Amino acid sequence: MSRLTETRISCGSSSPSHLIELDLTGNDPGQSGVKQLSDLLQDPDCQLKTLRFLSSAADEACQYVTGIVGKNLLLLRELNLSERELGDTRVNQISALLQDKHCTLNTLILRKCVLTEESCSALATVLRSNSSLKELDMSNNNLLDSGVKKLQNGLENTNRTLKKLRLSDCSITEESYKALASALRSNPSHLIELDLTGNDPGQSGVKELNDLLQDPNCQLKTLRFLSPAAEEACQYVTGIVCKNPLLLRELNLREHELGDTRVNQISALLQDKHCKLNTLILNNSSITPEDCRVLTEALHSNPSNLIELDLSGNKLGDSGNEKICHLLENTQCKLEKLKVSDCSITEEAYKALASALRSNPSHLIELDLTGNDPGQSGVMVLSDLLQDE
Repeated sequence: MSRLTETRISCGSSSPSHLIELDLTGNDPGQSGVKQLSDLLQDPDCQLKTLRFLSSAADEACQYVTGIVGKNLLLLRELNLSERELGDTRVNQISALLQDKHCTLNTLILRKCVLTEESCSALATVLRSNSSLKELDMSNNNLLDSGVKKLQNGLENTNRTLKKLRLSDCSITEESYKALASALRSNPSHLIELDLTGNDPGQSGVKELNDLLQDPNCQLKTLRFLSPAAEEACQYVTGIVCKNPLLLRELNLREHELGDTRVNQISALLQDKHCKLNTLILNNSSITPEDCRVLTEALHSNPSNLIELDLSGNKLGDSGNEKICHLLENTQCKLEKLKVSDCSITEEAYKALASALRSNPSHLIELDLTGNDPGQSGVMVLSDLLQDE
């Protein structure tokens, strides 16, 4: 029996009243053939009750999706099913459809669809077999590392055409980052954009990605795992210190006039879970009281890593010092060394510092106030503090 191709279907116009069932399963009509069939079904004179050219699972997916988007899925280039609780059954059906030769989707968006590890397994099969899919967005699903490892198998297929993969806010850790880096090393030529924003890779995960980007065979043009502001800070700092700050324990930006924009970006970087800095040096960096507020608020939200902070040589004044005191009062703050020499602070600031250290006395072991004027009462307050057991 000869194989059917996309020969023009004209039964609707020549004799529309007789045929009620047409089975074309297992043939390849191409995109125009699918359109011919779709147009035929819209003809009011067409009497077809049953038209088959997909597998049963793919046909169910096609009907389900057509009911949502109001158009035959096989005629679409992009499908967005975000915020629908698909469940494994629906994902399996959609995966069957994506593997069908009739489907030529370029973009599939499945954000907030309650995807599971089994969903990842089905979609990994798609990545191995589908030759049209260029963009896959699975963000905001609880995929976990086990799910991403399933996807790894699909990404390692050297024949695939996927260009963009989004996995932001998927509860994945450094194990997933390692798995993805491994997949992209084994098959470096296809993926140009990878979005991992909102996940926590740990220090080793960041290193895996950093090493991957140094690979001359790696084709990634866009790698996201930071907020936009933090990403800009990362690029700025890398340009100064010649190393990714996410791999550093100490960041020294002394005598760089940062300005409000840079301070906001660095604050965003400090808030990011990828940042593990222990020491931040910003002396003589034109930090203002408002900048100080932004920085200390950032450290409030991610207070456990920083051990040493140097803000010397900036005109913080008593208002900037007040923000620092609020940080010192945070019981999660692990700051051990604070340097605020030559910061234009007065005896009021000394009193505030003493009060903060009394309320949370166990962490700070070094405080540098050189070049400020405490007045007589400021000296007394600090002296009394040192007598406190």
